[in-house]
Amino acid sequence: MPTIKDVREKLAAKQDELGKVFSEAKTDDGQYDFNKVTCLGTGVKGSVAVAEQVKAMNAELDALAKEAETLESAEKAARDHADRERVRSRLPMPGAKGDERRTIIKSLGELFSAEKSYEEWVGRGKPQGIDFAYDIYPSDVLAKGMLVETLLTKALMSTSAGYAPESLRLPGFVEAVTRPLQLIDIIPMSQTGSDTVKYMEETTRTHAAAETAEGGAYAESTFVFTEKSSDVRKITDSLPVTDEQMDDVPMMTGYVNGRLTFGIRQRLDTQAYVGNGTAPNLRGIVNVAGIQTQAKGTDPVPDAFFKAMTKIRTTGRAIPTHHVMHATDWQNIRLLRTTDGVYIWGSPSESGPERMWGLPVVQNEARAAGAGLVGSFQPAWISAFERKGVTLQVGYVGTQFTEGKRTVRGDMRVALVVTRPAAFCDVTGL
Repeated sequence: MPTIKDVREKLAAKQDELGKVFSEAKTDDGQYDFNKVTCLGTGVKGSVAVAEQVKAMNAELDALAKEAETLESAEKAARDHADRERVRSRLPMPGAKGDERRTIIKSLGELFSAEKSYEEWVGRGKPQGIDFAYDIYPSDVLAKGMLVETLLTKALMSTSAGYAPESLRLPGFVEAVTRPLQLIDIIPMSQTGSDTVKYMEETTRTHAAAETAEGGAYAESTFVFTEKSSDVRKITDSLPVTDEQMDDVPMMTGYVNGRLTFGIRQRLDTQAYVGNGTAPNLRGIVNVAGIQTQAKGTDPVPDAFFKAMTKIRTTGRAIPTHHVMHATDWQNIRLLRTTDGVYIWGSPSESGPERMWGLPVVQNEARAAGAGLVGSFQPAWISAFERKGVTLQVGYVGTQFTEGKRTVRGDMRVALVVTRPAAFCDVTGL
């Protein structure tokens, strides 16, 4: 079995290996190009292969970190036990029952009952009073207190009425339930240096090309451009924390930073899909003017999604790339069966990828069940532009400085731009 030293050394080595990969992949603009990585050897080439290796290395690091935490907890328990044993060893301890050493240290009750003058006094009928004087040392009292039987007591000692067993808490914690990031992973991300993202849209495109006789007038086409824009919006979150919580729990800083960052991105995930566009909200895809609509009507649900794909191809002149729907709606599709009970979308024993009509299905609960979306999630038709990525800051609010508190706040500024609304189709009535 590995020791804590072995695990720590292995963890450091693996961390260095992963850091070298990121160092080679990082570009001048702060992005990552995994095609540049050579440190993994000739057998791992190309961005996909490198990304898969990075994922495996990161999972191995997580496992090593958990193993180190477990071993560190066990070492701390051993140190605590040794400290208690040292205290106990400094106190005089009597021997086993029947051993003469057991009477070397007597309790006050034992000294009193063995006093000869006490016996004579009882024999005389306990007249008036009697005086006794004993030299009692604190160390003797503590040593006697280590015995189960003290002051001739015979009461049952149990965990409920005596010394409760020491509780060793497992490392880490069980995370609370929350919706994961589901949509922004498929939305292309770019950067902007302005508070408004402006772009030109060709709003009129009329081709008049036609056959012309010799000497005849040429046909004339019409092309018109219109400037469009999308405002950058700010998403924020904060958390007040005491100084002691941040100082006494080493993991708390990373926990707070991670939770705030995730919460902000989770809100972006919701806004990108269903934001109503009223400031300070983003305008989500389903509320963008010009996206197409396909009602289910009497069609089977899969048919409605295929018809939406056709509209994107023929009207939007784009290639559909993803389906987006609530998990309940995907469940109803996945469980479709023929009249003789055969599952249409494959046997239950075959998990397989979540796909329909050849496109991946993104399950998203930011929108209620009963409606879905088909879209061409390509950079030419949709992008999220970050004015500022998630930034975390620590400061004092009101009287927090004198109260030993501080506030950690996080924010990001982003705009969602849908340059071709017709490349998306809202599927309703599921």
